[in-house]
Amino acid sequence: MARRIPALAVVLAVLAAALIAAGCGSSSGSSSSGSTTAGSTTMPQQSGAATVKTASASGLGTILVDAQGRTIYLFQRDTGPTSTCSGACIAGWPAVTTHGTPHAAGGVAVAKLGVTKRSDGSMQVTYAGHPLYYYAGDSAAGQTNGQGVNAFGAKWYVVGTSGSAITTQTSGGGSPSGY
Repeated sequence: MARRIPALAVVLAVLAAALIAAGCGSSSGSSSSGSTTAGSTTMPQQSGAATVKTASASGLGTILVDAQGRTIYLFQRDTGPTSTCSGACIAGWPAVTTHGTPHAAGGVAVAKLGVTKRSDGSMQVTYAGHPLYYYAGDSAAGQTNGQGVNAFGAKWYVVGTSGSAITTQTSGGGSPSGY
C-alpha cells in the first residue's frame, strides 16, 4: 500500500531544493560572492545592496569595480539615467543591479551613486547619471576585456571616479589592483 506524503512536506522539500539551486546559481548583481566563466552572462549573486568601489587598472588608472573586484562599464549610447541596453545587449552586458541603496567605498563619491528602474522592474545602479554594467567576457575579477568594445550601437568603457568613461584602450585583460 502506497503511503501518502503530507502536502506540507512536499512544499518544504520543493522550497529547500529551490534554495539550494539559488545558492548554486547567480544573477546580475554585485553584492556577494559569485563567479563567471568566459562567455557566460552569470554575474555575482546579489543578496542586498550593491557596493561600488575603486581599483587601479594598468593602463587605465583608477576605475570603478564591485565588491568582488569585477570591472564596471558604461555604455556611450545611454544619454541619461535610463538604460538603452536590453535583449541580446543585456545578455552580453548584464546590468549592475541592487536591492536597496547602493554603497560607496574607497574613493567612490556616494553623491554620484543612484539607481534607475529597468523595464523588468529591477533596480540598476547608476554613477554620475550613467547606468552601470558588467561585461560577460570578463571571466574573473580585475579583467577589463570590455574596454573599448563597440557593440549594440556604441562603445563600452570602464568608468573613472569622476563618472566619465575612461577611453584609453588597453591590450585586453588588464588586472586592477586594490580590491
